[in-house]
Amino acid sequence: MTESEWLTRKKRIDTKLRSINPSWEIIPFSKVSDFSTLTNHAVEEFPTENGFADYALFVDGKILGFLEAKKVAVNPQNVLEQAKRYAKTVYQGIGNWNGYKVPFIYASNGEIVWFADVRTNNYVSRQARRTPPRPQWRPPDVWRISLRVH
Repeated sequence: MTESEWLTRKKRIDTKLRSINPSWEIIPFSKVSDFSTLTNHAVEEFPTENGFADYALFVDGKILGFLEAKKVAVNPQNVLEQAKRYAKTVYQGIGNWNGYKVPFIYASNGEIVWFADVRTNNYVSRQARRTPPRPQWRPPDVWRISLRVH
């Protein structure tokens, strides 16, 4: 039996987002009243001009990235394009990097993660590695440091 996208999100992706330290707190869009209060949050079904993103990733009240999820049978490398569309059409982005309003873009099928840091003109999307010191799933504090350095 093929695992559905919803089950992949709940069983694999949510579990991994919660397992890193510090973890991402997963919250439905409908439960958010003030985005400025979100510190380490993955907001589900976040609306953009191009549709609903599976997860919008917030750190210190700012939307820093999108994570698009697909079922295990789908290669997330191809899905990264969907997350890029959301990053270009989000209503309240934090900047502008060649048309992208958020700097970090992810796609995953729960087993493989692809990402792009679009802050440079010649960015390259790549598969996230599972080996230390760089975990496949980046915790919110790493995003804080990345924004300060760049």
